[in-house]
Amino acid sequence: MHDENCSCRLKSPPHRLSCQRVKISVIVPAFNEEKLLAASLAEINSAADAFIARNWEYELVVCDNNSTDRTAEIARNAGAKVVFEPINQIARARNAGASIATGDWLVFVDADSQPSERLFAEVADNIATGKVLAGGVTIRLDEKLFVAGGFTQFWNFSSRLTRLMAGSFIFVEAAAFRQVGGFSHEFFAAEELDLSIRLKKLAQATHRKIVILHRHPIKTSARKMKLYTGRELGGFFFRSIFNHRRTVRNREAAFMWYDGRR
Repeated sequence: MHDENCSCRLKSPPHRLSCQRVKISVIVPAFNEEKLLAASLAEINSAADAFIARNWEYELVVCDNNSTDRTAEIARNAGAKVVFEPINQIARARNAGASIATGDWLVFVDADSQPSERLFAEVADNIATGKVLAGGVTIRLDEKLFVAGGFTQFWNFSSRLTRLMAGSFIFVEAAAFRQVGGFSHEFFAAEELDLSIRLKKLAQATHRKIVILHRHPIKTSARKMKLYTGRELGGFFFRSIFNHRRTVRNREAAFMWYDGRR
């Protein structure tokens, strides 16, 4: 009989289903996020009721990525386990959070994003099938902006078509995440796309799936559209398209994530 409080997973060899209770670790990388972090963590803790309703365990982990503001204090006040990463890099911050996470599944959520309880419930449903290795979700901005809205729609379509996961929300079986080596430290941007590609290969080899959920998009901040000029944004995306390899591997080129502008 299927127990909805369990996650059934194929083990190889031999191919058998094992059933056990699940622990979820939600990991939030944060660099100078005192303006948005408290609200995001409050929404995450509230949304986690979807896991608790299944009698699953849940923990919140925040990586303080060398912040100079109250990021770590806000995280602790929200009940999070806090780990410090001195090198400013999103990939390192996510990996540092994963290094102290004790969950069977890891859920990476950006500090400026807010998942809903319905999204977490859908994640739990997918985990419980035993057929899913990892997944992402479509996004919606917290403000209606014409150009940014068009880009978001294009990304959502592309993400579902290619099964590439947006960094604002990724869920992945912890064992699979560690098997592929986590996020690559070669990348200062687009590290989630590199991870997606490696996880897709593992999913194919293990006869499991990568899914992009879309019924309950994650709400994420449109602040970059206000903090940076059209020339700055356009220049980054132009370089990303025509000189992708160099751009995403260079901290200065990926300045929007590392200059501290908040």
